[in-house]
Amino acid sequence: MQDFRKNRRRFMTVMAGAGAALGVGKAQAQAQDDLYFPGDEPAHRVIYQLNHGDVDYQTHVLNSMNAMIGKYGGNVKIAVACFAKGIHILAKDPMREVDPEIYARVEGFARNYDVEWIACGNTMDTVGYSEDDMRDFARVEQVGAAALMEYQEDGYAYISW
Repeated sequence: MQDFRKNRRRFMTVMAGAGAALGVGKAQAQAQDDLYFPGDEPAHRVIYQLNHGDVDYQTHVLNSMNAMIGKYGGNVKIAVACFAKGIHILAKDPMREVDPEIYARVEGFARNYDVEWIACGNTMDTVGYSEDDMRDFARVEQVGAAALMEYQEDGYAYISW
């Protein structure tokens, strides 16, 4: 199966190059790294740490995620571990103020780009959230820092501000 995928990618790269030579369009002249087929494992994987509540910080994290998706399209898998003051973006009814645009963008990333959102159970316990208080796309991991470590062990690049 691995050889089939490699050969399929090679074939598509050659076809994209031929299309570019014939002036078919830039979209077909993508680099081999950009070629991605549904069902393939993404070539790129990243996990973000989101642990602050201020809007500028959260905007920077979300903008970085947006840039990753813009660069790699479906060929990147993104996860976000939320803890400390960052946990509130995952709550159905946040206990702290969450900017409405941030709140909407988080859901958009989950629904439209399959971003994994991880809620730290220890932080939830500390502030009084239960699993039922979290948005339906959030997955609870008891130790958010352990989730960061495990994702890195699985080959995810770790991004923190």
